[in-house]
Amino acid sequence: QVQVTESGGGSVQAGGSLRLSCTASGVQFSTYCVGWFRQAPGKESEGVAAIEHDGSTKYHGSVKDRFTISRDNDKKTLYLQMNSLKPEDSAMYYCAGDPMTLDCSGDYLMAVGAWGQGTLVTVSS
Repeated sequence: QVQVTESGGGSVQAGGSLRLSCTASGVQFSTYCVGWFRQAPGKESEGVAAIEHDGSTKYHGSVKDRFTISRDNDKKTLYLQMNSLKPEDSAMYYCAGDPMTLDCSGDYLMAVGAWGQGTLVTVSS
């Protein structure tokens, strides 16, 4: 049973930055595809980014060039560096993972389901 600690959310003004973290236990983290998806109030969930065990990454088009996903397997921690934040990035952000997939993406992990309760990001204009 995976257990996670998600952190790093908060309130920032447009153009600001945040770094989300997700530390997992109970899984062989280094072998997992892991990533983030988000859900804003009244909107459908959206895959944000994912990183494969080999370090390859995939981003949603709306965050590419602004967000960077990374992982530290020794610390069993997933990160999402978010720069140039926009009000439309405001959402609850969830981390998720899967040990075996041919499609390591935020959308796939969204279907798998969140590992934790999420961390809230609010961007004001």
